[in-house]
Amino acid sequence: MRPRNIEIGRRGEEIAANWLVARGMRILERNWRCRDGEVDIVALDSDVVVLVEVKTRTGPVGGHPFEAITPRKVARLRRLAVRWCAEYPSAGPRRIRLDAVAVHLHDDAEQVEHIVGLV
Repeated sequence: MRPRNIEIGRRGEEIAANWLVARGMRILERNWRCRDGEVDIVALDSDVVVLVEVKTRTGPVGGHPFEAITPRKVARLRRLAVRWCAEYPSAGPRRIRLDAVAVHLHDDAEQVEHIVGLV
């Protein structure tokens, strides 16, 4: 990944995390990794653990950010949810949800879209 794309991705994740916190979620982890992959944000929404995939775009090239969340990516997020729960059994039995956040960056403007429950 090119350095500019990495910076755009980080900026988008920061915007998404702030947006989720402003809506009452508590961020548990950022960029959680295991051997199966990475989750951009793990948050707590009331009593629900939410794994959030963040996609950021700076223009129309590449399509809408949500278009990058393929069935294969959703399946990977499901596997990562199981791995996260196994790594943190002290979190107790909780509901798990997979969300997606699209961040659109246009000049100095930011727009955020949130899909609650990908599946």
